[in-house]
Amino acid sequence: MSYAYFGGCKIPYYLKHYETATRAVLHHLDIRLNDMEFNCCGYPVRHRDETASIFSAARNLALAARTRNDILTPCQCCFGHLKYARFRLQKDASLRQMANRHLAAEGLEWRPDVDVHHLLSVLFHDVTAGAIAERVRRPLDGLKIAAHYGCHALRPGHITGFDNPLAPTLFETLVNATGAESIAWSKRLECCGNPLWGKNDPLALHLMTQKIDNAFEAGADAICTACTHCQIQFESVRRGQPRQQKPEDTRPAILYIHLLGWSLGLTEPELGWDKTDRIRQLMMSASHHPPLTRSEEAVS
Repeated sequence: MSYAYFGGCKIPYYLKHYETATRAVLHHLDIRLNDMEFNCCGYPVRHRDETASIFSAARNLALAARTRNDILTPCQCCFGHLKYARFRLQKDASLRQMANRHLAAEGLEWRPDVDVHHLLSVLFHDVTAGAIAERVRRPLDGLKIAAHYGCHALRPGHITGFDNPLAPTLFETLVNATGAESIAWSKRLECCGNPLWGKNDPLALHLMTQKIDNAFEAGADAICTACTHCQIQFESVRRGQPRQQKPEDTRPAILYIHLLGWSLGLTEPELGWDKTDRIRQLMMSASHHPPLTRSEEAVS
């Protein structure tokens, strides 16, 4: 099983450990990633020039088509926009002709048979939660997780096809496969606030704070994300905002791939963690297992 890997623009710069862990976990699960010279997905200019944003996405889809691989991305914004562009290109003949006219200069062509998959979708549909549960070596017993879906994977539901946008269960199922417990919390489908960061900071922080408080009031030990922007909001932006200290301020946001990788028995370097990482400390406590010895690593 192989995919063309689309890391996007933000992950390599802001969340390098997301890519490190994604590569390690997918390799462990026998999924091959093919690296390609992709350009930006187009989302950052979508509201300035939609045609340009769709052409940017179309070029990526055409590059993947040349290798006969679907695209896999761990970034929800990239996933959402690439799916949106694919939908528009399928429906709009004039847009499709324009894109292919420009792509022809590079010997490329957009074709409808190349699809786009988010990391969680591949884990859920291709690997399956049952197979993940069977391979868990450090069950995260007792760890209560608030699964935060993010907006771009769920909506518009008829375009992304990720899960039921009003009552999704995919993320919670994957969390439970690690041995952790996904909790119910009322704001799990609401925006984290990051799209407003830099445009309306007070509102962005208000949305973030409401979500964090709601998750931890519901009993979560950590918020779990699978979105570049949501992780940046809950970790980097939150750390930079002084407010009256609450117990939940010390509780981290965890990328799902780290939750999964630790439960599967991967080592700290494979997951991109350092010795003082709060997430590592939390999961070591939850799993009641120390890091693997060298002999254990050899058979993992």
